[in-house]
Amino acid sequence: MGILNTTPDSFSDGSMYVTEEAVAARIDEMAELGVDIVDIGGMSSRPFSESISSDEEIKRIRFALDYIKQYDMIVSVDTNNYKTAEYVLNNGADIINDISGMTDDNMVLVCGQAKCAVCIMHMQGSPKDMQTNANTEYNNVIYDIHDFFTKSIDKCLNAGIDYSSIILDVGFGFGKTVEQNYILLKYLKEFKSFNLPLLAGISRKSMIGTIINKDVNNRLAGTVCANTAAILNGADIIRVHDIKEGIDTVKTADYILKAYI
Repeated sequence: MGILNTTPDSFSDGSMYVTEEAVAARIDEMAELGVDIVDIGGMSSRPFSESISSDEEIKRIRFALDYIKQYDMIVSVDTNNYKTAEYVLNNGADIINDISGMTDDNMVLVCGQAKCAVCIMHMQGSPKDMQTNANTEYNNVIYDIHDFFTKSIDKCLNAGIDYSSIILDVGFGFGKTVEQNYILLKYLKEFKSFNLPLLAGISRKSMIGTIINKDVNNRLAGTVCANTAAILNGADIIRVHDIKEGIDTVKTADYILKAYI
């Protein structure tokens, strides 16, 4: 899954893809390299970020949605606004990647009516306050997220979303301490019990920068290492900024998984 943030303020690539020319070039690049899924985002969800209106979010992603139609790639839209979801599902999107984990009944209703695929991501709080102490407290981070997924999956099924159309994302960096992030990475296989695809969104995040003491533009090696661990521990999809390196990571990790005596 290649990341396309058409935002002025995302933590890593904010303002890089705010012109139509830059968006088109990014989509062309991902198509040429063979990306499976393009994840388009119009609102930053970095820590302490503010939400925006659906009108502004749609304005930011409209061109990308139109331009990508010429390619045979799966289109995911990263949004937690049901009005934005309704718009993009009527304009070519295949997946709604919801950072709020389908907790909004209106979002569940929209996705159920569209019979689309959904990615349920776990987050405590909102981007504005998710890294406060209150939102990084768990009885047991593995068990608590497992319970969250169980409830969110049930909501989706009751709304008419097919079980086979659900993807799970533990939400690295969303309401978690550095230590909790690495517990989730190490024990990611615990969530394979749902028999659903697992998405790992680790690329360039502060959980890497904190460990290697590097800024957001110098976390490629750490990202490759963490994504390799994620795949070996059960991730089916990795969400990345660095496309070439991400594809190489998948190829190498898959070869490791296929090795046998």
